[in-house]
Amino acid sequence: MRRHQFTEVETSRLAIWSRRIALFSLAATFIAIIIVRSGALDIVPALSTLGGALVLAVVAILLAFGAGIVIWREGIAGARQAVAGLLIGCALIAYPAYLGIKASRLPAIYDITTDPIDPPQFDALARLRPRDANPVTYAGLYAAELQRQAYADIEPDDTNATPQEAYNAAMKVIAKRKWRVVDTRPPQAAPLAPQARMVDARNAPAAATRDGIIEAIARTPILGFRDDVVVRVRPTTDGARIDVRSASRYGRHDLGTNAARVRNLIDDIDTVLATPQPEKKQAPSAPAQAGKGASAKR
Repeated sequence: MRRHQFTEVETSRLAIWSRRIALFSLAATFIAIIIVRSGALDIVPALSTLGGALVLAVVAILLAFGAGIVIWREGIAGARQAVAGLLIGCALIAYPAYLGIKASRLPAIYDITTDPIDPPQFDALARLRPRDANPVTYAGLYAAELQRQAYADIEPDDTNATPQEAYNAAMKVIAKRKWRVVDTRPPQAAPLAPQARMVDARNAPAAATRDGIIEAIARTPILGFRDDVVVRVRPTTDGARIDVRSASRYGRHDLGTNAARVRNLIDDIDTVLATPQPEKKQAPSAPAQAGKGASAKR
């Protein structure tokens, strides 16, 4: 019998290392995301880990291309490993690359408000922010101009609802989004000073009502970054004005996240205010019940 001799085909080392590095990058990315979302470590080292994982993904892609050239020229094995490394690496850097393109088209701001002249203030949230976070003080007119150029539709929400109705609608939307509410101060009438009682009754409500304030912490969908949000409900002669401010704790560029959050929050509040609320059934009063009893006796 003739013995068949099998010769082992050489496998590209570049392809093998491309897949290995891509798998390691995938594992490191998931670990970094878990660390950032859980808050187990400070945000800076966690993001450094994520950045390192993405760099390795790029290395895996380059090795895959190099392996493809070697396989084509020398006819050796390793195509599957090279394709695996290429696909995993591209999958990991696809979303960051999209964010990079998006960032190049948007201004480098991280604090968005509907009222740049008198922005709602972070009070309770200011005490919770880490020391290395962005300042809680609004950046000023320069940031306001950049915001106006990029997000011209971000403006106050003037509604004919009462301040309490607007406040309740905002609380309902925030609760539905499962944001962490840090502080709430509902609008209420403040006691008038003796000299203020002489003011015309038409001006009294605006002068005697305290602004409603809601401070909450929102989180981004993927990495779970914590952003601070404050809603202010201010009474007007025709109803209430709703102002919103959303600011990122870290980074000089929010990639449009805060503007989208402010826009969607106002839209949802308007939807709640426009939805007819079910009327509460009131129990019959005592005089009415007595009257029914009297008529029955007759």
